[in-house]
Amino acid sequence: MPHVIIEYSANIESEISAQRLVDEMHAAALATAIADPAGFRTRAARRPHFRVGDGDPKNGFVHVTARIRDGRSVEQKRALAEALMAALETALAPALAARPMALAVEVQEIDSQTRLLRNTIREKASAA
Repeated sequence: MPHVIIEYSANIESEISAQRLVDEMHAAALATAIADPAGFRTRAARRPHFRVGDGDPKNGFVHVTARIRDGRSVEQKRALAEALMAALETALAPALAARPMALAVEVQEIDSQTRLLRNTIREKASAA
């Protein structure tokens, strides 16, 4: 049940397609086979209020947080982070050429003891 959460500075919106970025990051995460595809969720959030680095208004950022269930090896988490960063750099190539950017990907574990979940997507798949 990885959650891929993409936050990006509003000043890069004219140079990216948020939906394309979501689609490409989702595909990259799925390709790692780190979890059942029915559990993946990918979303993007435009951040209208931000300051990056020295405050130059041209500076932009994209921060990707992948939240995954605990129990994955360091190698699996690193592979996920690397796949997401590669997809991010490819998707943002025009923006990276146009302005200073700060890109980051981090993988966080979700504590399974304190998380509640009901996924009707899995229920639908098992009924078919």
